[in-house]
Amino acid sequence: MSQSDEDDAPLCQGPDPWPRPPSFAMPPGATDCHAHVIGPFQLFELQDDRSYTPPEAPLAAYRNLLDTLGLERGVVVQPSVFGTDNACTLDALAKHRNRLRGIAVIDPSITDNALARMAGNGIRGVRLNMLFRGGVSMDYLEDLARRIERFGWHIQLLLDCRTLPALAPRLARLPVDIVIDHMGHIPTSAGVDHPGFKQLLRLVREGRTWVKLSGANRISVEGPPYRDTIPFAQALLDADPTRLVWGSDWPHVAIDGPMANDGELLDLLQTWVPDERQRHLVLVENPARLYGFGD
Repeated sequence: MSQSDEDDAPLCQGPDPWPRPPSFAMPPGATDCHAHVIGPFQLFELQDDRSYTPPEAPLAAYRNLLDTLGLERGVVVQPSVFGTDNACTLDALAKHRNRLRGIAVIDPSITDNALARMAGNGIRGVRLNMLFRGGVSMDYLEDLARRIERFGWHIQLLLDCRTLPALAPRLARLPVDIVIDHMGHIPTSAGVDHPGFKQLLRLVREGRTWVKLSGANRISVEGPPYRDTIPFAQALLDADPTRLVWGSDWPHVAIDGPMANDGELLDLLQTWVPDERQRHLVLVENPARLYGFGD
């Protein structure tokens, strides 16, 4: 890679290689609803148009993470660095048909037959990424939603929810559910009263939007132990606990500063969702409904 490539797509650090088990027991069926499998690069090449250059994070390492954390299931989300080439994600799903589901990034020209094959292979939604290069333009939002409706899929959005007030009318007209990454990816310094976060809460209460309780190390201004994220998670919980899922965000691509340990991030869920019954919803029941585990 040339110096200009490094400047345009800087190298990012890898995850903590020694994840520790969480301090509380995981219930049967507990699910990590947001992770990426990346590589090996001799089989799956990164695309040139990307915002960062990650180290390899292969399937074997992700399996080890799930086993260490006590999680039975996982959702592999297509990362922006592969663009619309979903080969790496689909390869992971093919090797663990019962344990894994996936989220794809699709080119608008994809055929219905190709979408049907993806559905049969465990894809349950498509992702639009407004924060990193390598995705599909929001111009195709409505068309993609129409194409995927027949499969019962959802649209997953990586965005800063401060943009939601302008976007909400478009989302309200979609024929499919919406999933918002990383609690809206809003810096905690903006506060829970920010109009964008309040719009996110309204969408959750309306019953067709889901939110991932994830990305504490992305949105926290204070840093570990990320206590400034607690009001955001609990506001979402108050809005509707049946519309929330948890995600590790492994391998934590494009993170600045110290790398969090995944066991510590999972421990934070006890603080975000102190009620055991509601944690069961977030870890087991909600993911089963959203991603079709057990179908």
